[in-house]
Amino acid sequence: MRLKDKTAIVTGGASGFGAGIARRFAAEGAQVMVADISPAAQALADEIGGLAWTVDVSRDADVAAMARAAADRWGGLDILVNNAGITHLPQPMEDVTEAEFDRVLAVNAKSVFLTARHIVPMMKAAGRGAILNVASTAGVSPRPRLSWYNASKGWMITATRTMAVELAPFGVRVNAINPVAGETPLLKSFMGEDTPDMRAKFLSSIPIGRFSTPEDMAAAALYLCSDEASMVTGVALEVDGGRCI
Repeated sequence: MRLKDKTAIVTGGASGFGAGIARRFAAEGAQVMVADISPAAQALADEIGGLAWTVDVSRDADVAAMARAAADRWGGLDILVNNAGITHLPQPMEDVTEAEFDRVLAVNAKSVFLTARHIVPMMKAAGRGAILNVASTAGVSPRPRLSWYNASKGWMITATRTMAVELAPFGVRVNAINPVAGETPLLKSFMGEDTPDMRAKFLSSIPIGRFSTPEDMAAAALYLCSDEASMVTGVALEVDGGRCI
């Protein structure tokens, strides 16, 4: 019960890494808001005894409403997990459309800015809080043909570090995790096609020899968002089976 009496928002919480994190946080005693653009958030919230919230994290009004809902229900917020993310399909960088680029940066980068606008003031007022940004090994060791996705995750890692430095005096810690490719709805998009040959190619770059799982990310997220990590801020933890070595 490492998160007993804590409150948490997990964006992109209806599936993949976000769902794994939401389930683990609830199991460890947290009250969890499963925030997602997908209606599947309700089923997961019902499963874990949490609160579902429909949000497009790239829209200021949506993020503001999400923050207000947490404040109204809980009187504040202890933990924010910025997990929502998307990618463009693998292709030459010059072939990515402007609309695709804008959407990737809006969901992966602008969302962190918007949640900071609306949630950081609550944490500052309380004198405590933990923010976790779900970045990627793509921001450390980029794969070809995913250029603008890579760039968005590199942005998130830098944002994590600068947020950590600025917010430390207010008692707010900010960290990131860098997952390697995992068994999530985005896996096919990263690979371009889900075939045995393509899976073998991706797995060959992971020394431990398997894809990551939502449970892997949940374990790392639990540590970084718990009081056990009270001296840890500004870290971008690679949960990648050795890929970035």
